[in-house]
Amino acid sequence: MVAHHERPAAAVHARTAASWCVANEVSFWLPPDDAAAVGLRDHADDRPLGDADLVLSLGGDGTMLRSVRLLGGAPVPLLGVDLGSLGYLTEVEPDSLSDALTRFFAGQEEGEWHLDERMLLEVRCGDEPPYRALNEVIIEKSESSHTVRLLARLDGVPFTHYAADGLIVATPTGSTAYALSARGPIVSPRHRAMLLTPVSPHMLFDRTLVLDPSEVVEIEVAGERRAAVAIDGQPVATLRDGDIVRCAPAAETACFVRFGQYQYHQILKAKFGLADR
Repeated sequence: MVAHHERPAAAVHARTAASWCVANEVSFWLPPDDAAAVGLRDHADDRPLGDADLVLSLGGDGTMLRSVRLLGGAPVPLLGVDLGSLGYLTEVEPDSLSDALTRFFAGQEEGEWHLDERMLLEVRCGDEPPYRALNEVIIEKSESSHTVRLLARLDGVPFTHYAADGLIVATPTGSTAYALSARGPIVSPRHRAMLLTPVSPHMLFDRTLVLDPSEVVEIEVAGERRAAVAIDGQPVATLRDGDIVRCAPAAETACFVRFGQYQYHQILKAKFGLADR
């Protein structure tokens, strides 16, 4: 289990899930910080999440992103319980938690659930080990009141220099995250693509590029102003002149458990309050 640390509901439903597991003889554990936050210290373990048959995420979309990050590309099904405010990624309402666990462990053969596979980005910053992103990598200015100068290369060929607050390289899943607020397009998560979107560009060209998943995006800091790198909302590095971030589709995917047909466009419609006519 991976649980939000500050929402009382996460602790309540973590204990519900723990009771279900004990009653059904299903072993479980939580990362130590999560176990302490929800009052399940006796079940704390630093085992990798990749050892599990299921990762249960108790929180909102941010907790889902953290769960994906902790999985590190391991092909473990991820079931999200919606305790947040957006719920693009989560699947189960809190009152249905026990039923969802029962349906999952009943087995895929009975058709109780299927996997919704989402593209991940592999992100490299210099010689550091690669990161994986479900939503996006952001290369942005580290000083207020200044733009940062960034050179974008596509498949090793220079495309253009951007003078902007930053650049977003997003997946289709991330097209409804930060890239959306920068006026990027909404892309179905069934699609495999990368979206290169400038943030507040100080130039005439301000359009998103929708790139094929076979292409590689490199972003180089070009100038004395430093840039910060964040992956799925988490800061990971500071870049200086000449430093490069390399982004490409990862070989691994994120695997979300879905019960019944997943209607992405209907979820999108509901989140934006769109009418039929």
